[in-house]
Amino acid sequence: MKFQLLPLTLLAVFGLAIAAESDYPLDAPAPDGRRPGGTITQEFTPPPLHDEENKDLRRERNYPEQPPTIPHSIRGYQIDRNSNKCLSCHSRANSARTQSPMISFTHYTDRDSQTLGAVAPRRYFCTQCHVPQQDVKPLVENQFETIDELLYRETSPESEGRR
Repeated sequence: MKFQLLPLTLLAVFGLAIAAESDYPLDAPAPDGRRPGGTITQEFTPPPLHDEENKDLRRERNYPEQPPTIPHSIRGYQIDRNSNKCLSCHSRANSARTQSPMISFTHYTDRDSQTLGAVAPRRYFCTQCHVPQQDVKPLVENQFETIDELLYRETSPESEGRR
């Protein structure tokens, strides 16, 4: 009985797929956003890549658990399962010699909160969380305020008069 329904079900799914096929024109305008104008099939020359900042200055973090950004170029750094160039300066053993900030002790704990002698595998690929910066105009307007800015505005004398 079940095998008799299989051909009928397949025929119904195939029919729905054909019926659902849209007649979307290929020369329709692309949606506005990060790639305004043009059509879906039209290819644009990508914008040029900007150089990474190389200021070696620590940046302010916007929220408590934000991973620090990378203040220097990492072009050509090898980070794979066999090698991690970041650890040549930022590991516990090398940070004093290179005067680089040591990676956080949290990078030495595994998912069961056991402290390890080496960097935990889940924290080994630095660029999953840490990113280099580029001095470019933002793609979208940002009105983000840090918690310090919000707290200051709440406790400032000007806000007392509005309450």
